[in-house]
Amino acid sequence: MRIHKPYRNASSDSESFVVPNLPHRLMFVRTQVPLHEAEGHDQSHYSNFVQLLRESDLKSYGVIINSFHELESAYADHYKNIMGRKAWHIGPLLLCNKNNKLNKERLEHRGKESSIDEHECLAWLDSKKLDSVVYVCFGSMVTFTPAQLQETAAGLEASGQDFIWVISQGKHGQDEKNEEDLLPQGFEERTKGKGLIIRGWAPQVMILDHPSVGAFVTHCGWNSTLEGICAGVPMVTWPAFAEQFFNEKLVTEVLEIGVSVGNKKFERWGSEGVPREVVETAVRRIMVADEMRSRAKCYKEMAKMAVEEGGSSYSDLNALIDELSIYVPNKKQDIN
Repeated sequence: MRIHKPYRNASSDSESFVVPNLPHRLMFVRTQVPLHEAEGHDQSHYSNFVQLLRESDLKSYGVIINSFHELESAYADHYKNIMGRKAWHIGPLLLCNKNNKLNKERLEHRGKESSIDEHECLAWLDSKKLDSVVYVCFGSMVTFTPAQLQETAAGLEASGQDFIWVISQGKHGQDEKNEEDLLPQGFEERTKGKGLIIRGWAPQVMILDHPSVGAFVTHCGWNSTLEGICAGVPMVTWPAFAEQFFNEKLVTEVLEIGVSVGNKKFERWGSEGVPREVVETAVRRIMVADEMRSRAKCYKEMAKMAVEEGGSSYSDLNALIDELSIYVPNKKQDIN
């Protein structure tokens, strides 16, 4: 995207364009791309930070990637063979030492302490049937307008599915005390028993790993995407900004384990525009997508095998250690 700038060939924001020289034919529209950033016109702290990362990437000896070869083999090979870059796929890191008690606790509390008693959450999940619960979480940075929260709530209710919905506090234009006012009147009472709302931070890995969880509505941040893959659940994709639209393409078009809500607007703050009917349809569709569920479970097994002794990520990690142990840097090179 940065090299070829294919969005310049589109005559309007709604006209699709193909990103060239990729293993798959992937199409985007201009509103999914931060054009001001891609053209170098954005001087925000975030954009400057991203630019520093890009420069560091280009000057580095190689890249360590939190993924595994089987998940995106065509792109792993493309990166090494076509672009000529060194790369080691050593993930998913969340599966490394997963049986270690301390590491397991860190995973379950990734980011912050949970805002709900985990025993209460597990008891609620234990009361539900296999693959019957939709887990809805948009990460710690995506914000919705109050109107979009209302539409999301209405769509979840209309779907008739059991759900866990994580609503991050203090992010939607309201004080934390008024967060409840953002949901439709009577919503929590009407969905009592079918829905569990977590205000704040949720033990996401623990929830996704539970047998009753059958789908994940996600913003497609990479950590969340990997956690969904490692749990073997199909996804409803709802990207908002950063690389999330690219991750969505991986999930929906390359791996074919997800359904998109169709959001095509890059928006860092105040995301909106997905009506309740679309939310309802996407949730209903993913819960009966047996082929997607089967594929998702296959990728779950591949992820487990990748980090085990003899697996692709295990081997890549050893190859990285071996290469670094004999590497002698050129003093004239700027090595990162």
